[in-house]
Amino acid sequence: MTTEPDNPPPGPVLFAYDGSDLAKLAIDEAAQQLAPGRDAIVLTVWQPFDVGFVPAGGDHFDAADVTAVRQAAERTAADGASIAQTLGVNAHGEAKEAAPAWKGIVKFADERDASLIVLGSHGRSGIAGVLIGSVAKAVAMHSRRSVLITHRGDPPDQPS
Repeated sequence: MTTEPDNPPPGPVLFAYDGSDLAKLAIDEAAQQLAPGRDAIVLTVWQPFDVGFVPAGGDHFDAADVTAVRQAAERTAADGASIAQTLGVNAHGEAKEAAPAWKGIVKFADERDASLIVLGSHGRSGIAGVLIGSVAKAVAMHSRRSVLITHRGDPPDQPS
């Protein structure tokens, strides 16, 4: 007879990773808050033509070539997982085709029973924010899961 633990382990942390410096910062910030060895998935959401991520290693590829975009997304997710692993997180990368990106992130988090979604906010405002939208804002508004949004900090004031 097996018994269920009183406190089952939480689902994995989901890092929404687009390869940007801000996404790397989000992994770093969250890793400081997580227990060492915490399970995580680094997810890169992609789509042909409007790729949606910064390829790892500056790869160049034809955005209309679905196979090339998927492979670049997989390499980018693996790069993010490597960053998380160096910070003590037990992470692996996955790539998922989805549009818009926020829906893909929310759906993937639900499918994997993620306990937390982590992503960086590019902080677009004004007309750029209206036209481009905010993945972080949409994820936070539509997910039933906890969402940690990191922001690019302003540089500290320099003495005169």
